Amino acid sequence: MRDILADALIQIKNAEKIGRSQCVIKPVSNLLRDVFNVIRVEGYIGEFEIIDDGKGGMMLLNLVGKINKCGAVKPRFSVKNDGFEKFEKRYLPAKGFGILIVSTTKGLMTNEQAKKLGTGGQLLAYIY
Repeated sequence: MRDILADALIQIKNAEKIGRSQCVIKPVSNLLRDVFNVIRVEGYIGEFEIIDDGKGGMMLLNLVGKINKCGAVKPRFSVKNDGFEKFEKRYLPAKGFGILIVSTTKGLMTNEQAKKLGTGGQLLAYIY
């Protein structure tokens, strides 16, 4: 395991594909918690619970069946406040369908929120 975010998103995609209602993610980091919080607010997953097992922690996610595809963006491209459209075309299937998760100086947010605030950042993941 080299990239915790990429591994977690692959686990979620596979669990959604076979129709599971829950998914267990190991290990857990603060970045994962923040990314899943953004995804939860957007309605792609349900509530999640972080369980401390003394090793690296684990996260129990409730899936709602709305994810078609998700993944980490590698390499983590830097995007200016007016450069999101290029990456939306690359990673999302249609305009206004799905989200890009961006790490900015104001915290993690979606590409639409970053456009409204007029800030750029680094792309972390996509989901639709």
